[in-house]
Amino acid sequence: MNITILFGGSSFEHEISIVSAITMKKVLKKSNITYIFVSSDREFYLIDTNKINSKVFSSRDYKKSKKLTLKKGGFFVDSIFGSKLIESDVTLNLIHGRDGEDGKIASFMEFYSIPFISPRVEASVLSYNKLYTKFLAQSLGVKTVEYEYLNKDSKREISIDYPFIIKPVRLGSSIGVSIVKDKSELDYALDVAFEFDSEVIIEPFIEGVREFNQAGTYTNKWELSIIEEPHKEEFLDFEKKYMDFSRDSQLLSADIDDILKAKIEESFKRVYNTLFRGSIIRCDFFVVDGEVLLNEINPIPGSMANYLFEDFEAMVERLASNLPKEPNISIDYQFIHSIQGAKGKA
Repeated sequence: MNITILFGGSSFEHEISIVSAITMKKVLKKSNITYIFVSSDREFYLIDTNKINSKVFSSRDYKKSKKLTLKKGGFFVDSIFGSKLIESDVTLNLIHGRDGEDGKIASFMEFYSIPFISPRVEASVLSYNKLYTKFLAQSLGVKTVEYEYLNKDSKREISIDYPFIIKPVRLGSSIGVSIVKDKSELDYALDVAFEFDSEVIIEPFIEGVREFNQAGTYTNKWELSIIEEPHKEEFLDFEKKYMDFSRDSQLLSADIDDILKAKIEESFKRVYNTLFRGSIIRCDFFVVDGEVLLNEINPIPGSMANYLFEDFEAMVERLASNLPKEPNISIDYQFIHSIQGAKGKA
């Protein structure tokens, strides 16, 4: 299978996207991989699969690579002899954060009729914004962690008891996230968050909460990963998540009973179906007093959460063969013809 991996982007998570993309080379061993890098100034570059490594990007050597043009049907190399299509069966969107997760890439892919694995536009918008995710979950009957919302112009008044956690609304990878233990830490934490986003949500910090990660997709059937119980400190900071995103070996399933497993899987299916068709997502859940609460949706998880699946590559192939398709709309200009006909009679 010919898989194009799209990565990079104009995002605070640009470097994490590079790590995820390089990891895919170890995971998709049977496929022919084409790497297309989106620079911070949003130029497309064809990266040599055999030479891809982090130094190519940190040294700016990628600028020596061929530039590509996005057109109907795919990516093209333009030259004086014409345009040559980069052959691909499917494009795997691995751009974390802005550009990849906010719907920009999804809209391009749909507009130019390029088969791609990633949330579609509406799913991207609702999962990229943590506030909208809360609204989505509420509409689906999936419970979430209690929260409050502030923007830069709001009064800095919060009714949630200390300690609480402050998160920028539109960022992942723990960028700009702080745990606030008392009032003396509040202004600094908000200042940090507002450096990255104009809006934040505040959630109670639940000491010792059990957290579980469930990834999955829908091909012509449900394909759910094992459920992971990450063992971590207060929260994973940017550097820890940077390393975490390079994982490529399968983990062991969480030690939980069948009742809790069923609750987590049911919550995942409610979130995924049918909005996220065509994508592989990961949902992070908290379990408090036996109740499953959605913490976050990861629309493009680090390294596509490959380490949670028994045979990730085979699943990608099945998904690529069962992607949602936009219906064709036939334009016959009948309305305009009728107007023209009416004017002619007049």
